[in-house]
Amino acid sequence: MPRDAAVPRPRRAVLLVANTAAPYSRSLRVARSLAAAGWEVEIAAVAGPGVAAEERDARDPSIVTRRYAPSGPFRAWSTADAASMRGPLARLGRPGRWIDAGLKAVLWPLAVRGWWRTLRRRVPPADLYHAFGILALPAALDLARAARRSGRAGRVVYDVIDVILESNNYARVPRPLLAWYRRRERRWARRADAVVTVNDPIADHLARAWRLRTRPTVLLNCQPRWEPPEPRPDLIREAAGLPPERRVVLFLGRLGRERGLEEAAEAVLRVDEAALVMLGFGPWADRLHERDRDPRYAGRHVTLPAVPPDDVPAWTASADVSIVAVPANSLNQRLSTPNKFWESLTAGTPVVVGRDLEVMRAIVEGHGLGAVADPADPDDLARALRSLLDAPADERAATRARCLAITRDRYSWEVAVEGYMGLMEGLAAGG
Repeated sequence: MPRDAAVPRPRRAVLLVANTAAPYSRSLRVARSLAAAGWEVEIAAVAGPGVAAEERDARDPSIVTRRYAPSGPFRAWSTADAASMRGPLARLGRPGRWIDAGLKAVLWPLAVRGWWRTLRRRVPPADLYHAFGILALPAALDLARAARRSGRAGRVVYDVIDVILESNNYARVPRPLLAWYRRRERRWARRADAVVTVNDPIADHLARAWRLRTRPTVLLNCQPRWEPPEPRPDLIREAAGLPPERRVVLFLGRLGRERGLEEAAEAVLRVDEAALVMLGFGPWADRLHERDRDPRYAGRHVTLPAVPPDDVPAWTASADVSIVAVPANSLNQRLSTPNKFWESLTAGTPVVVGRDLEVMRAIVEGHGLGAVADPADPDDLARALRSLLDAPADERAATRARCLAITRDRYSWEVAVEGYMGLMEGLAAGG
Protein backbone atom coordinates (compact mmCIF):
# COMPACT_ATOMS: atom_id res chain seq x y z
CA MET A 1 0.00 0.00 0.00
CA PRO A 2 1.42 3.42 -0.89
CA ARG A 3 2.41 5.47 2.12
CA ASP A 4 -0.03 8.23 1.25
CA ALA A 5 -2.98 5.88 0.70
CA ALA A 6 -5.81 6.75 3.05
CA VAL A 7 -6.79 4.05 5.53
CA PRO A 8 -10.59 3.74 5.55
CA ARG A 9 -11.95 4.75 8.91
CA PRO A 10 -14.54 2.46 10.48
CA ARG A 11 -18.17 3.48 10.37
CA ARG A 12 -19.10 4.82 13.77
CA ALA A 13 -22.54 4.47 15.41
CA VAL A 14 -23.78 6.14 18.58
CA LEU A 15 -26.88 4.65 20.21
CA LEU A 16 -28.57 7.20 22.46
CA VAL A 17 -30.48 5.89 25.48
CA ALA A 18 -32.16 8.41 27.82
CA ASN A 19 -31.65 6.26 30.92
CA THR A 20 -28.68 4.58 32.57
CA ALA A 21 -28.80 1.58 30.18
CA ALA A 22 -27.85 -0.67 33.05
CA PRO A 23 -28.72 -2.60 30.99
CA TYR A 24 -31.11 -1.71 28.19
CA SER A 25 -31.46 -4.92 26.22
CA ARG A 26 -32.80 -3.46 22.93
CA SER A 27 -29.84 -1.13 22.61
CA LEU A 28 -27.48 -4.00 23.40
CA ARG A 29 -29.00 -6.20 20.71
CA VAL A 30 -28.78 -3.39 18.13
CA ALA A 31 -25.19 -2.64 19.20
CA ARG A 32 -24.12 -6.26 18.78
CA SER A 33 -25.70 -6.50 15.33
CA LEU A 34 -23.99 -3.31 14.16
CA ALA A 35 -20.65 -4.39 15.64
CA ALA A 36 -20.90 -7.74 13.87
CA ALA A 37 -21.32 -5.80 10.59
CA GLY A 38 -18.11 -3.85 11.23
CA TRP A 39 -19.43 -0.72 12.92
CA GLU A 40 -17.62 0.93 15.82
CA VAL A 41 -20.38 1.25 18.43
CA GLU A 42 -20.94 3.43 21.49
CA ILE A 43 -24.05 3.37 23.68
CA ALA A 44 -24.43 6.90 25.06
CA ALA A 45 -26.55 6.76 28.20
CA VAL A 46 -27.23 8.86 31.31
CA ALA A 47 -24.95 8.81 34.34
CA GLY A 48 -26.53 7.66 37.56
CA PRO A 49 -25.77 6.36 41.04
CA GLY A 50 -24.35 2.87 41.26
CA VAL A 51 -23.41 2.55 37.59
CA ALA A 52 -19.98 2.87 35.99
CA ALA A 53 -19.14 5.88 33.85
CA GLU A 54 -17.85 3.50 31.19
CA GLU A 55 -18.08 -0.24 30.63
CA ARG A 56 -17.55 -2.82 27.91
CA ASP A 57 -20.01 -5.45 26.76
CA ALA A 58 -18.99 -8.81 28.25
CA ARG A 59 -19.87 -10.62 25.02
CA ASP A 60 -18.34 -8.08 22.61
CA PRO A 61 -15.77 -5.79 24.30
CA SER A 62 -15.62 -3.58 21.21
CA ILE A 63 -19.00 -2.16 22.31
CA VAL A 64 -18.63 0.55 24.92
CA THR A 65 -21.35 2.12 27.06
CA ARG A 66 -20.53 5.63 28.23
CA ARG A 67 -22.76 7.42 30.70
CA TYR A 68 -22.83 11.20 30.51
CA ALA A 69 -23.82 13.39 33.45
CA PRO A 70 -26.21 16.29 32.80
CA SER A 71 -24.60 19.73 32.81
CA GLY A 72 -25.40 23.37 32.37
CA PRO A 73 -28.41 25.40 33.49
CA PHE A 74 -30.88 22.52 33.06
CA ARG A 75 -28.94 20.08 35.21
CA ALA A 76 -31.22 20.72 38.19
CA TRP A 77 -34.20 19.41 36.23
CA SER A 78 -32.47 16.21 35.15
CA THR A 79 -33.90 12.86 36.14
CA ALA A 80 -30.57 12.09 37.79
CA ASP A 81 -30.87 15.06 40.16
CA ALA A 82 -34.57 15.51 40.79
CA ALA A 83 -35.94 13.45 43.68
CA SER A 84 -39.46 13.80 42.35
CA MET A 85 -41.45 15.24 39.48
CA ARG A 86 -41.44 18.59 41.28
CA GLY A 87 -38.85 20.89 39.78
CA PRO A 88 -36.14 22.81 41.64
CA LEU A 89 -38.16 26.04 41.73
CA ALA A 90 -40.96 24.42 43.76
CA ARG A 91 -39.18 25.39 46.97
CA LEU A 92 -40.03 29.04 46.20
CA GLY A 93 -43.71 28.34 46.79
CA ARG A 94 -46.59 28.89 44.40
CA PRO A 95 -44.77 31.38 42.09
CA GLY A 96 -41.87 28.95 41.78
CA ARG A 97 -44.20 26.07 41.01
CA TRP A 98 -45.91 28.10 38.27
CA ILE A 99 -42.57 29.07 36.73
CA ASP A 100 -41.38 25.50 36.96
CA ALA A 101 -44.54 24.22 35.25
CA GLY A 102 -44.15 26.83 32.52
CA LEU A 103 -40.55 25.86 31.86
CA LYS A 104 -41.51 22.20 31.66
CA ALA A 105 -44.21 23.01 29.13
CA VAL A 106 -42.20 25.36 26.91
CA LEU A 107 -38.92 23.42 27.08
CA TRP A 108 -40.38 19.91 26.95
CA PRO A 109 -38.71 17.49 27.48
CA LEU A 110 -36.94 19.54 30.14
CA ALA A 111 -35.61 16.66 32.24
CA VAL A 112 -33.08 15.53 29.60
CA ARG A 113 -31.81 18.89 28.34
CA GLY A 114 -28.85 18.83 30.71
CA TRP A 115 -27.91 15.42 29.28
CA TRP A 116 -28.29 16.73 25.74
CA ARG A 117 -25.87 19.56 26.53
CA THR A 118 -23.20 17.14 27.72
CA LEU A 119 -23.67 14.92 24.67
CA ARG A 120 -23.17 17.89 22.32
CA ARG A 121 -19.90 18.75 24.06
CA ARG A 122 -18.40 15.28 24.55
CA VAL A 123 -19.67 12.72 22.02
CA PRO A 124 -17.32 12.41 19.02
CA PRO A 125 -18.80 12.69 15.51
CA ALA A 126 -20.44 9.57 14.08
CA ASP A 127 -22.00 8.29 10.88
CA LEU A 128 -25.14 6.99 12.58
CA TYR A 129 -27.15 8.17 15.56
CA HIS A 130 -29.81 5.72 16.70
CA ALA A 131 -32.19 7.48 19.13
CA PHE A 132 -34.15 5.15 21.39
CA GLY A 133 -37.31 7.10 22.13
CA ILE A 134 -38.40 10.72 21.93
CA LEU A 135 -36.15 11.82 24.81
CA ALA A 136 -33.05 11.01 22.75
CA LEU A 137 -34.17 12.22 19.31
CA PRO A 138 -33.50 16.00 19.48
CA ALA A 139 -29.96 15.37 20.74
CA ALA A 140 -29.39 12.91 17.90
CA LEU A 141 -30.51 15.50 15.35
CA ASP A 142 -28.13 18.11 16.82
CA LEU A 143 -25.21 15.68 16.95
CA ALA A 144 -25.82 14.55 13.38
CA ARG A 145 -25.79 18.13 12.08
CA ALA A 146 -22.42 18.73 13.73
CA ALA A 147 -21.10 15.37 12.50
CA ARG A 148 -21.89 16.24 8.89
CA ARG A 149 -19.85 19.42 9.24
CA SER A 150 -16.88 17.29 10.36
CA GLY A 151 -17.13 14.96 7.37
CA ARG A 152 -19.11 12.11 8.90
CA ALA A 153 -22.36 10.85 7.38
CA GLY A 154 -24.43 12.00 10.38
CA ARG A 155 -27.54 9.90 9.73
CA VAL A 156 -30.36 9.72 12.30
CA VAL A 157 -32.67 6.81 13.05
CA TYR A 158 -35.62 7.46 15.35
CA ASP A 159 -36.57 4.27 17.16
CA VAL A 160 -40.16 4.63 18.39
CA ILE A 161 -39.89 2.19 21.28
CA ASP A 162 -43.37 3.14 22.47
CA VAL A 163 -46.13 5.56 21.54
CA ILE A 164 -45.23 7.65 24.55
CA LEU A 165 -47.59 10.59 23.95
CA GLU A 166 -50.46 8.10 23.72
CA SER A 167 -49.55 6.51 27.05
CA ASN A 168 -50.74 6.87 30.63
CA ASN A 169 -47.67 9.00 31.38
CA TYR A 170 -49.28 11.88 29.47
CA ALA A 171 -52.92 11.20 30.30
CA ARG A 172 -53.18 14.27 32.59
CA VAL A 173 -51.43 16.73 30.28
CA PRO A 174 -53.89 19.41 29.07
CA ARG A 175 -55.09 18.59 25.58
CA PRO A 176 -53.81 21.79 23.87
CA LEU A 177 -50.36 21.24 25.39
CA LEU A 178 -50.38 17.56 24.44
CA ALA A 179 -51.31 18.51 20.87
CA TRP A 180 -48.28 20.82 20.79
CA TYR A 181 -46.04 18.01 22.06
CA ARG A 182 -47.36 15.78 19.29
CA ARG A 183 -46.60 18.40 16.65
CA ARG A 184 -43.06 18.74 17.98
CA GLU A 185 -42.51 14.99 17.91
CA ARG A 186 -43.86 14.81 14.36
CA ARG A 187 -41.48 17.57 13.21
CA TRP A 188 -38.53 15.86 14.85
CA ALA A 189 -39.50 12.48 13.40
CA ARG A 190 -39.82 13.88 9.89
CA ARG A 191 -36.30 15.34 10.19
CA ALA A 192 -34.84 11.90 10.92
CA ASP A 193 -33.39 9.90 8.03
CA ALA A 194 -35.41 6.84 9.01
CA VAL A 195 -37.97 5.73 11.56
CA VAL A 196 -38.08 2.26 13.07
CA THR A 197 -40.48 0.82 15.62
CA VAL A 198 -41.31 -2.33 17.53
CA ASN A 199 -44.25 -3.86 15.62
CA ASP A 200 -46.48 -3.51 12.56
CA PRO A 201 -49.57 -1.94 14.21
CA ILE A 202 -47.45 0.85 15.68
CA ALA A 203 -45.74 1.33 12.30
CA ASP A 204 -49.15 1.73 10.66
CA HIS A 205 -50.26 4.20 13.35
CA LEU A 206 -47.13 6.33 12.94
CA ALA A 207 -47.36 6.35 9.15
CA ARG A 208 -50.91 7.75 9.42
CA ALA A 209 -50.32 10.14 12.32
CA TRP A 210 -47.13 11.65 10.91
CA ARG A 211 -48.03 11.37 7.21
CA LEU A 212 -44.73 9.68 6.50
CA ARG A 213 -43.66 9.09 2.91
CA THR A 214 -41.93 5.86 3.96
CA ARG A 215 -43.55 3.47 6.43
CA PRO A 216 -41.38 2.85 9.51
CA THR A 217 -39.15 -0.21 9.43
CA VAL A 218 -40.26 -2.78 11.99
CA LEU A 219 -37.61 -4.08 14.37
CA LEU A 220 -39.38 -6.44 16.74
CA ASN A 221 -38.18 -6.73 20.33
CA CYS A 222 -37.52 -10.41 19.69
CA GLN A 223 -34.74 -12.26 21.49
CA PRO A 224 -31.83 -14.18 19.92
CA ARG A 225 -32.60 -17.84 19.25
CA TRP A 226 -32.16 -20.02 22.32
CA GLU A 227 -32.50 -23.72 22.95
CA PRO A 228 -33.26 -24.79 26.52
CA PRO A 229 -31.03 -27.48 27.99
CA GLU A 230 -32.46 -30.84 28.99
CA PRO A 231 -33.56 -31.02 31.72
CA ARG A 232 -34.89 -27.46 31.75
CA PRO A 233 -33.28 -25.07 34.27
CA ASP A 234 -34.79 -24.70 37.74
CA LEU A 235 -33.11 -21.45 38.77
CA ILE A 236 -36.22 -19.72 40.10
CA ARG A 237 -37.26 -22.37 42.62
CA GLU A 238 -33.67 -22.62 43.84
CA ALA A 239 -33.30 -18.85 44.29
CA ALA A 240 -36.77 -18.40 45.81
CA GLY A 241 -36.57 -21.41 48.11
CA LEU A 242 -39.73 -22.94 46.66
CA PRO A 243 -40.48 -26.67 46.87
CA PRO A 244 -40.28 -28.74 43.67
CA GLU A 245 -44.05 -29.16 43.43
CA ARG A 246 -44.75 -25.39 43.50
CA ARG A 247 -45.74 -24.12 40.02
CA VAL A 248 -44.02 -20.84 39.10
CA VAL A 249 -45.98 -17.95 37.58
CA LEU A 250 -43.38 -15.43 36.42
CA PHE A 251 -43.60 -11.65 36.07
CA LEU A 252 -40.61 -10.17 34.25
CA GLY A 253 -39.53 -6.55 34.06
CA ARG A 254 -40.22 -3.23 35.71
CA LEU A 255 -41.97 -3.38 39.08
CA GLY A 256 -44.38 -0.49 39.34
CA ARG A 257 -47.91 0.77 39.02
CA GLU A 258 -50.25 -0.30 36.24
CA ARG A 259 -48.43 -3.58 35.71
CA GLY A 260 -51.24 -5.78 37.07
CA LEU A 261 -49.08 -6.94 39.96
CA GLU A 262 -51.78 -6.80 42.63
CA GLU A 263 -54.32 -8.64 40.48
CA ALA A 264 -51.73 -11.27 39.57
CA ALA A 265 -50.89 -11.79 43.24
CA GLU A 266 -54.54 -12.36 44.10
CA ALA A 267 -55.03 -14.65 41.11
CA VAL A 268 -52.17 -16.94 42.08
CA LEU A 269 -53.70 -17.45 45.52
CA ARG A 270 -56.66 -19.02 43.69
CA VAL A 271 -54.43 -21.58 41.93
CA ASP A 272 -53.32 -24.68 43.80
CA GLU A 273 -49.58 -25.09 44.44
CA ALA A 274 -48.60 -21.92 42.56
CA ALA A 275 -46.38 -18.97 43.41
CA LEU A 276 -46.02 -15.59 41.75
CA VAL A 277 -42.35 -14.71 41.27
CA MET A 278 -41.33 -11.19 40.24
CA LEU A 279 -37.96 -10.97 38.49
CA GLY A 280 -37.12 -7.32 37.98
CA PHE A 281 -36.56 -3.87 39.47
CA GLY A 282 -38.45 -0.65 39.92
CA PRO A 283 -40.20 1.69 42.36
CA TRP A 284 -42.44 -1.04 43.76
CA ALA A 285 -39.61 -3.35 44.79
CA ASP A 286 -39.81 -2.48 48.51
CA ARG A 287 -43.59 -2.80 48.53
CA LEU A 288 -43.38 -6.22 46.91
CA HIS A 289 -40.72 -7.40 49.35
CA GLU A 290 -43.12 -6.46 52.15
CA ARG A 291 -45.81 -8.60 50.54
CA ASP A 292 -43.33 -11.48 50.35
CA ARG A 293 -43.28 -11.39 54.16
CA ASP A 294 -47.07 -11.15 54.56
CA PRO A 295 -48.31 -14.45 56.09
CA ARG A 296 -51.22 -14.49 53.62
CA TYR A 297 -48.75 -14.79 50.74
CA ALA A 298 -46.19 -17.04 52.47
CA GLY A 299 -44.53 -19.21 49.83
CA ARG A 300 -46.89 -17.84 47.17
CA HIS A 301 -45.25 -14.47 46.43
CA VAL A 302 -41.49 -13.95 45.91
CA THR A 303 -39.56 -10.93 44.59
CA LEU A 304 -36.14 -11.58 43.07
CA PRO A 305 -33.65 -9.06 41.65
CA ALA A 306 -33.27 -8.56 37.93
CA VAL A 307 -30.69 -10.62 36.08
CA PRO A 308 -28.46 -9.62 33.11
CA PRO A 309 -30.18 -9.84 29.69
CA ASP A 310 -28.01 -12.75 28.56
CA ASP A 311 -29.19 -14.76 31.59
CA VAL A 312 -32.91 -14.09 31.16
CA PRO A 313 -33.70 -17.11 28.92
CA ALA A 314 -32.51 -19.67 31.45
CA TRP A 315 -34.39 -17.96 34.27
CA THR A 316 -37.56 -17.63 32.20
CA ALA A 317 -37.35 -21.27 31.16
CA SER A 318 -37.45 -22.09 34.89
CA ALA A 319 -41.06 -20.87 35.09
CA ASP A 320 -44.17 -22.86 34.25
CA VAL A 321 -46.02 -19.85 32.84
CA SER A 322 -45.47 -16.10 32.63
CA ILE A 323 -48.02 -13.33 32.98
CA VAL A 324 -48.48 -9.99 31.22
CA ALA A 325 -51.54 -8.63 33.02
CA VAL A 326 -51.13 -4.99 32.04
CA PRO A 327 -54.41 -3.04 31.86
CA ALA A 328 -54.91 -1.67 28.36
CA ASN A 329 -55.65 1.91 29.46
CA SER A 330 -54.01 3.63 26.50
CA LEU A 331 -53.19 3.13 22.84
CA ASN A 332 -49.57 2.58 23.81
CA GLN A 333 -50.49 -0.34 26.08
CA ARG A 334 -52.96 -1.87 23.63
CA LEU A 335 -50.33 -2.02 20.89
CA SER A 336 -47.38 -2.98 23.09
CA THR A 337 -45.15 -6.01 22.59
CA PRO A 338 -42.62 -5.66 25.43
CA ASN A 339 -39.41 -7.57 25.97
CA LYS A 340 -41.01 -9.79 28.62
CA PHE A 341 -43.46 -11.19 26.06
CA TRP A 342 -40.76 -12.25 23.61
CA GLU A 343 -38.44 -13.41 26.40
CA SER A 344 -41.10 -15.81 27.63
CA LEU A 345 -41.83 -17.28 24.22
CA THR A 346 -38.12 -17.60 23.39
CA ALA A 347 -37.64 -19.65 26.56
CA GLY A 348 -40.56 -21.90 25.68
CA THR A 349 -42.70 -20.55 28.52
CA PRO A 350 -46.41 -20.01 27.69
CA VAL A 351 -47.95 -16.61 28.47
CA VAL A 352 -51.18 -15.34 30.00
CA VAL A 353 -51.90 -11.93 28.45
CA GLY A 354 -54.55 -9.30 29.06
CA ARG A 355 -57.53 -9.58 26.74
CA ASP A 356 -57.23 -6.01 25.40
CA LEU A 357 -53.52 -6.18 24.58
CA GLU A 358 -54.36 -6.47 20.91
CA VAL A 359 -51.04 -7.39 19.33
CA MET A 360 -49.94 -9.91 21.95
CA ARG A 361 -53.40 -11.45 22.11
CA ALA A 362 -53.43 -12.05 18.35
CA ILE A 363 -50.07 -13.81 18.50
CA VAL A 364 -50.97 -15.93 21.53
CA GLU A 365 -54.38 -17.00 20.22
CA GLY A 366 -53.25 -17.37 16.62
CA HIS A 367 -50.49 -19.81 17.47
CA GLY A 368 -51.66 -21.47 20.69
CA LEU A 369 -48.94 -19.98 22.89
CA GLY A 370 -50.87 -19.38 26.11
CA ALA A 371 -54.17 -17.97 27.34
CA VAL A 372 -56.08 -14.68 27.51
CA ALA A 373 -57.85 -13.14 30.52
CA ASP A 374 -59.34 -9.97 31.95
CA PRO A 375 -56.37 -8.37 33.76
CA ALA A 376 -58.65 -6.58 36.22
CA ASP A 377 -60.33 -9.81 37.38
CA PRO A 378 -58.21 -12.12 39.59
CA ASP A 379 -60.75 -14.93 39.12
CA ASP A 380 -60.42 -14.76 35.34
CA LEU A 381 -56.63 -14.56 35.58
CA ALA A 382 -56.70 -17.65 37.82
CA ARG A 383 -58.88 -19.45 35.25
CA ALA A 384 -56.37 -18.69 32.50
CA LEU A 385 -53.45 -19.81 34.66
CA ARG A 386 -55.16 -23.08 35.56
CA SER A 387 -55.93 -23.76 31.89
CA LEU A 388 -52.18 -23.92 31.28
CA LEU A 389 -50.87 -25.27 34.59
CA ASP A 390 -53.48 -28.02 34.99
CA ALA A 391 -53.35 -29.22 31.38
CA PRO A 392 -52.12 -32.80 30.81
CA ALA A 393 -48.35 -33.16 30.56
CA ASP A 394 -48.41 -33.81 26.80
CA GLU A 395 -50.44 -30.62 26.18
CA ARG A 396 -48.06 -28.57 28.29
CA ALA A 397 -45.10 -29.96 26.38
CA ALA A 398 -46.79 -29.22 23.06
CA THR A 399 -47.42 -25.59 24.07
CA ARG A 400 -43.78 -25.17 25.05
CA ALA A 401 -42.72 -26.69 21.75
CA ARG A 402 -44.91 -24.24 19.81
CA CYS A 403 -43.38 -21.31 21.69
CA LEU A 404 -39.86 -22.48 20.88
CA ALA A 405 -40.66 -23.25 17.24
CA ILE A 406 -42.25 -19.91 16.41
CA THR A 407 -39.47 -17.91 18.02
CA ARG A 408 -36.85 -20.02 16.28
CA ASP A 409 -38.42 -19.77 12.83
CA ARG A 410 -40.30 -16.46 12.79
CA TYR A 411 -39.93 -14.32 15.90
CA SER A 412 -36.20 -14.32 16.56
CA TRP A 413 -33.77 -11.40 16.64
CA GLU A 414 -31.80 -12.99 13.80
CA VAL A 415 -34.90 -12.72 11.59
CA ALA A 416 -36.18 -9.41 12.93
CA VAL A 417 -32.90 -7.50 12.50
CA GLU A 418 -32.49 -8.27 8.78
CA GLY A 419 -34.67 -5.35 7.66
CA TYR A 420 -32.95 -2.98 10.05
CA MET A 421 -29.48 -3.95 8.88
CA GLY A 422 -30.57 -3.51 5.28
CA LEU A 423 -31.80 -0.04 6.19
CA MET A 424 -28.46 0.77 7.83
CA GLU A 425 -26.52 -0.32 4.76
CA GLY A 426 -28.69 1.91 2.62
CA LEU A 427 -28.15 4.89 4.91
CA ALA A 428 -24.40 4.29 5.03
CA ALA A 429 -24.30 4.17 1.25
CA GLY A 430 -26.13 7.49 1.04
CA GLY A 431 -29.54 6.08 0.19
